[in-house]
Amino acid sequence: MSLECPSCNGKGLVIKGEKPCENCNGTGKVKSVNLVGMTEKDLKSLLSGGFCPKCKGSGKILVKEKCPDCGGTGKVPVCEICGKAVAPGQSLCESCINVRPVYKLSAACDVSDLDAGKTYLGRVANLADFGVFVSLNDQTKGLIHSSNVNRPYVPGEEVMVKVNTIKPNGNFDLIPQRVSEFKLIEVEKNLPRRKSSEVGKFVGKLVSISGEVVQIKQTSGPTIFTITDEDGVVSCAAFTEAGMRAYPEINLEEIVRVTGEIEMHNGSLQMEVLEMKKLSVADAAPIREVIERSIDARAAPAHVEFLIKSEALERLRPQMEKVARRIRRAIFKSEPIIVRHHADADGICAGVAIEKACLPLIKAQGDSDAEYHFFSRAPSKAPFYELEDINKDIAMALEDHERFGQAMPLILLMDNGSTEEDLDAFKYAQVYGIDLMVVDHHHPDEVVDQYLQAHVNPYHVGADFGITAGMLGTELARMINPDIGEKIMHLAAVAAVGDRSEAPERDQYVGLVKDRYTEEDLRNMALALDYEQFWLRYNDGKGIVDDILDLGNEGRHKALVSLLAGQAARMISDQLEASLPHVKSVELPNGAMLHVIDVENYAHKFTFPAPGKTTGEIHDLLCKKYEGKPTVTLGYGPDFAILRSRGVQMNIPKMVRELKEEVRGGGVNGGGHLVVGSIKFVEGMRKEVLEKLTQKIGRAPIG
Repeated sequence: MSLECPSCNGKGLVIKGEKPCENCNGTGKVKSVNLVGMTEKDLKSLLSGGFCPKCKGSGKILVKEKCPDCGGTGKVPVCEICGKAVAPGQSLCESCINVRPVYKLSAACDVSDLDAGKTYLGRVANLADFGVFVSLNDQTKGLIHSSNVNRPYVPGEEVMVKVNTIKPNGNFDLIPQRVSEFKLIEVEKNLPRRKSSEVGKFVGKLVSISGEVVQIKQTSGPTIFTITDEDGVVSCAAFTEAGMRAYPEINLEEIVRVTGEIEMHNGSLQMEVLEMKKLSVADAAPIREVIERSIDARAAPAHVEFLIKSEALERLRPQMEKVARRIRRAIFKSEPIIVRHHADADGICAGVAIEKACLPLIKAQGDSDAEYHFFSRAPSKAPFYELEDINKDIAMALEDHERFGQAMPLILLMDNGSTEEDLDAFKYAQVYGIDLMVVDHHHPDEVVDQYLQAHVNPYHVGADFGITAGMLGTELARMINPDIGEKIMHLAAVAAVGDRSEAPERDQYVGLVKDRYTEEDLRNMALALDYEQFWLRYNDGKGIVDDILDLGNEGRHKALVSLLAGQAARMISDQLEASLPHVKSVELPNGAMLHVIDVENYAHKFTFPAPGKTTGEIHDLLCKKYEGKPTVTLGYGPDFAILRSRGVQMNIPKMVRELKEEVRGGGVNGGGHLVVGSIKFVEGMRKEVLEKLTQKIGRAPIG
């Protein structure tokens, strides 16, 4: 054990005085220079201004010699018991000279860590006719020869023994010791710290790593600790008994030093742990700093040019990069990520784009099943984060924390999350310390921002819902992982067509992929997504969705989209055939045509298309019929109303807030886009709510 020498500050040399510079004879000036035979040294002298390069113009040279306190090593020995500096050659300070040190080998130590003449704490392993075997740890065993056995020994009892001699073959003999006053000193394996990127070079060998615990997974056999450092992660298997937690004192987010043997397990590197120790605050601080600095550097998002030209996207870039950085940081810290998206074509495209960006990085960062532990994508039926959804996410996160020792997740909301309807879920997440981010194009309410780490929304930069969540998700995914840009480029176009965007960005995204997909192809993909998600309910349908979006087998993609889009079109046709005769139309005071349909009584229930899509399909047909005339379509049921509008300057979130105040006892809530949304109310107040709503639509500006 040693410390930096205080006399020489660890340099190994001390200044004894000074003497005249031999190069300039103490003048500090350069000697005369022969211009004919000028050397490189002479040229440097001239360029330095004529000063002697050796003494730099002082004319004197410092005289240095080896530091007498450390012998030129820069280190001074310290007391093995208390850690104070001692004189060279000594192992104990004056205050500890009468206290005898007794050493205890840590689990990773072997014979090479023993010193003859020192006393160690051991445990009787077994008895033999020729002596007593004593284990100093699980892999180091020595013998007390029968000639030195002076009392009966019992297997398992603790004993103190002195290492007498160590033979070249690794065998060593022991002599029993009786020590009354002693200090127990743990001997740790002295190995250099290896980084996760280096351990692959040491398969079959003993190594030591230091890093942060990011996952503790208890299996039916060993406990698996995932340790992250500045370069990546290492999976470490520690075993005490089958199914029993190893090192129960070690918790998530602590900095530890782990020593063990590197092996291949199921095709991946894994350390078989011999020793794991939590580092002190002082020892952990520099390692944590290095890890954080490295992760911050690696988490920086790629600066990619957007796929299209858009001033709105450029203004959104800082917030998008903030989201990308936070997601990349979560990946490199092995922090679980949950992507929650609206269950329509736009939301699905947004969520899938992020999924395709994250999974390759997660696989590269963790073990073979990391993608199943650290990423999930889930659809939300409502265009906001419902309490049902947050309850599922928190319950699953707590279960994963208990079963797999995972941290609480980062939640990214896409195509939802911007409105007051999300607040209850946000407050719930806040209780559990869950970080939330939103990428959405619904009209935002400022009150939500206090709960969010980042909020990407085109309304914040003067744009509107025409820039869809799928467009934003595709560009964001490229910032997270530029390598998947070509693979997911068409998702923005599918989202744009599926969400009926009329923004200038829509035609640019469609134009990017026109060589691969016609506009009808994109429309069919979007319809197939809506149709399939209806039957999937709350399941992400990962493999099926990949096939619909042409992210797998191309032949299967074409057959599946043709099948699903055809089935969806027939069911929509059947629904319209049943519903259209029951649509009631009236011209409002502002000149707009209002079309009303009772979707509870005049549409097929519990099947595709759902009331929202049924209303949307009716609206599209009536817009063509009354082309050029402002049109609003209202589909209603016992306790809900769905609105679609064209050519009328409505503000549905504002209408909802006003109805809350004006219809007492109505239980009004809801929201959505400015001209597309839904409203809920109590069934008994339907007449009052719909009357007030109709009046507001009739007063809305046209244009």
